[in-house]
Amino acid sequence: MSESRGRLAAYALPALPLAILTLPLYVLVPSFYARELMLPIAAVGQALLLVRFVDALSDPLVGVFADRFRPAFGRRRLWFALASVPTAIAAFLVFTPPQGAGLFYLTLWGMVLSVAWTAALVPYTAWGAELSRDYAGRARVAGWRETFALAGTLLALFAQVLVPLAGYPGERAVLFALGIFVLLALPLAAALCVARVPEPVDLSKTRLGFREGLTHMRANAPFLRLLGAFLLNGFANGFPATLFIFYVSEKLGAAAMAGPLLVLYFVCGVAGVPVWLWLARRIGKHRAWSWAMLGACLFFAPAPFLSEGGVPIFALVCIGTGFALGADLMLPPAIQADVIDVDTAASGEQRSGLYFAAWGLATKLALALAVGAAFPLLGYAGFDPGAGLRSYGGLAMLGFLYAGLPIVLKLSAIALMWNFPLDEAAQAKLRVRIDGRQLSTP
Repeated sequence: MSESRGRLAAYALPALPLAILTLPLYVLVPSFYARELMLPIAAVGQALLLVRFVDALSDPLVGVFADRFRPAFGRRRLWFALASVPTAIAAFLVFTPPQGAGLFYLTLWGMVLSVAWTAALVPYTAWGAELSRDYAGRARVAGWRETFALAGTLLALFAQVLVPLAGYPGERAVLFALGIFVLLALPLAAALCVARVPEPVDLSKTRLGFREGLTHMRANAPFLRLLGAFLLNGFANGFPATLFIFYVSEKLGAAAMAGPLLVLYFVCGVAGVPVWLWLARRIGKHRAWSWAMLGACLFFAPAPFLSEGGVPIFALVCIGTGFALGADLMLPPAIQADVIDVDTAASGEQRSGLYFAAWGLATKLALALAVGAAFPLLGYAGFDPGAGLRSYGGLAMLGFLYAGLPIVLKLSAIALMWNFPLDEAAQAKLRVRIDGRQLSTP
């Protein structure tokens, strides 16, 4: 692929409406269905848990499907284009329920959204991994995509302020505005992407059976090492993502600052992307990611010890960890594209869809582990705002889970990635092997 800015922007554009889905779905939708539609909060939680379970099951199925079926229009472009439409429609229906909608409505359309979203995202990310075969070029593709994704997250945050200022207060108005935007923007962005960005060349020369394919995946040592580091770092990031609102409102006593601090965090994430791209070109993607994680650890260090009045210091924490976010989002997928070359060279089949499906499953597992561990530990330590519990031990546990435990997990991820064996020279050798197989095949 010619890495012109126009084509990179066309490929990255759908990441913006796709990212807008995340914040409303996980933050606004649960409270909206509970408060506005008067559904029991526990039942809403159980419905969304079922949705996430179905979502997790769909990842490997979509990955295999995206790799195996090769229509003339393209195995990446066609499935992404088709899935973008039901994703947009289901998002609009989840965000704009009619009066009287119940748990069945939320569960049904939540499942449709999660499966359609996965069906769009897996071929989309696999497409990005295959657009460039160059070590540095892959980081550039991922950098453009994740910059647009961060812009989408910021747009979702700003909507919570701008929509009420326009005279439409309440969560229903915010969700309606975001739902309309996704309904219109996602299919249009997908159409532009499909029109401007070519289908990558399929480097497969054979088709593996299911058991043989799993054997090759288990033998892919760089993939397993990267996946382990990604899980540890994702687990580390899951705790502050889950506990941010509680930390700012309860530990710092500054609930009104949660929105501005989140905006600061994501703006710094956008600012960090070009810096990490520059560093990755000079010292390698795995080493640049390791430095980003180490920097996040240093900025997280004071957070467990802050209390009321600590907002200025915590703003510095948000700046530093937000800056590292750009590397967390961009560099692991770019390294994953290199890891897939190991499998392609060994097996003869290019299975980017399956690998990115495994990647998506790991992301969901890390977040689920963080949520599943955080709240029971907080309750055990004596922290439950709903019940009026804010003991000293509970607040100390909140600080440890928000920043202390993530430091330990990130240091473990750094230990796996610091001397990662797949650098630019090793990836170039893999390309020679793959190209040689291409040339030797009549």
